[in-house]
Amino acid sequence: MFPVVDEDGNIIGAATRGECHGGSKKLHPVVHLHVFNSRGELYLQRRPDWKDIQPGKWDTAVGGHVDLGECVEDALLREAREELGISEFVPKRMCSYVFESDRERELVFVHKTVYDGMITPSEELDGGRFWSRDEILDSVGKGVFTPNFEKEMTRVSLFDGIR
Repeated sequence: MFPVVDEDGNIIGAATRGECHGGSKKLHPVVHLHVFNSRGELYLQRRPDWKDIQPGKWDTAVGGHVDLGECVEDALLREAREELGISEFVPKRMCSYVFESDRERELVFVHKTVYDGMITPSEELDGGRFWSRDEILDSVGKGVFTPNFEKEMTRVSLFDGIR
C-alpha cells in the first residue's frame, strides 16, 4: 500500500500500487537520491532492458516509493540500501515537486549526497557508473537518459555547488 498525499505531503488516504499506477492519478510520494563522488561525478543506474518503462536508459541513482507508514527519510535509506547497497551517507534534501504522466502522479522528494564508498547495484538494475558533468550534458536530448532524469536535472539545478 502507498500513502495518498496532498501536494504538501500530508497523508489523506491510502491506495494500492495498482490503483496509483493505473490511471487514477492518486498523488503518492517517491524518493530520488542523486549520488555524487568527491570528484563531482554523478552516479547513474542503467534500467534493465526487461523494464516496461524506459528500458535500457540511464536514470537517477536511487528512486523508489514511500510505503504506507514509512517516512520519506526511511524510504530513502531503504531504497539506497536495496538498489545500491549503500547505507552510510548523509542526504541533503533539495526540493519536492509533482511529476505527472499519463498513468500516475507522484510527489517526488529529491535528495543528493556525496559518497565515495563501494556501490553494489542490485539485480533490479543493469549496473551503473559515475558520469562527469560534461558527459551528461553532451548526452542530453540524445535518448541516452530517461526523460524524467533530464527534466529533474534541469528542475533542481543538479550540478549547482558541485565542482
